[in-house]
Amino acid sequence: MTTATAKAARVRLMGFDVDGVLTDGRLYYGPEGDTLKAFHTLDGHGLKLLARAGIEPIVISGRTSAALARRCAELGLPLAMGIEDKHAEMATRLAARGLGFEAAGYMGDDVVDLPLMLSCGFSAAPADAHELVKSRADWIAPRPGGRGAVRALCDFLLHAQGRWDELLAPYLRAP
Repeated sequence: MTTATAKAARVRLMGFDVDGVLTDGRLYYGPEGDTLKAFHTLDGHGLKLLARAGIEPIVISGRTSAALARRCAELGLPLAMGIEDKHAEMATRLAARGLGFEAAGYMGDDVVDLPLMLSCGFSAAPADAHELVKSRADWIAPRPGGRGAVRALCDFLLHAQGRWDELLAPYLRAP
């Protein structure tokens, strides 16, 4: 078992950055000043599988976004928006569950994510994350942010925790 796999096996709460992780990092502004973001459906289903496995996903964003709020609501994901101190937010969420940082994971893509990533028991980055972030991550997704990086991480966590076969079995047989 690799070090990353051993660390991933202990994750009970997995946090995700938004811009550059759940999206490709680009921001589109509409004519009324609204911000548009694109989310990948593969990532959404992976997050649902994590929740079914008992690994609580949480989305933590420094920005506020109606598009993000809607996507998280559709997926039934806990969301913390407009968060300046992501480390403090994660600490609060962990304490409410009686968990420490060793039971947490975080996926980020830029240097502002490093303090939280380095505090968690497991850290991950998309393939197109900043080089410094990738050099400090326990695991690097084979796909870029907003294009399946989160799904790849979800699959990795499910394998590491021995839940992959059980959770995917219903999809592998005809009705």
